[in-house]
Amino acid sequence: MRIRTPADLGTLIRSTRKKLQLDQSTLAKKIGVSRLWLVEIEKGKPRAEIGLVLRTLDALGISLNATPPESQSLNRPGSTVDIDRIVATAREPRK
Repeated sequence: MRIRTPADLGTLIRSTRKKLQLDQSTLAKKIGVSRLWLVEIEKGKPRAEIGLVLRTLDALGISLNATPPESQSLNRPGSTVDIDRIVATAREPRK
């Protein structure tokens, strides 16, 4: 699922919690937050402590992957970099 807004993230958290048959109170206790905090996150609260959000995702078994836009990334996804070759090339005498 592509997450673009806090509301998208809240929807993911809520739907996953329900699939796992967890109520808000149980999940809140598991991650160490109030039920009200969890309600706000599920509603798409735009400002939340990132550490608590990550703890919530982890408790639900949700992994977070960030992918930079191709125009800004140095490599194509899945490609490898040969750092030895880069260093060797940089050390070669210039002509």
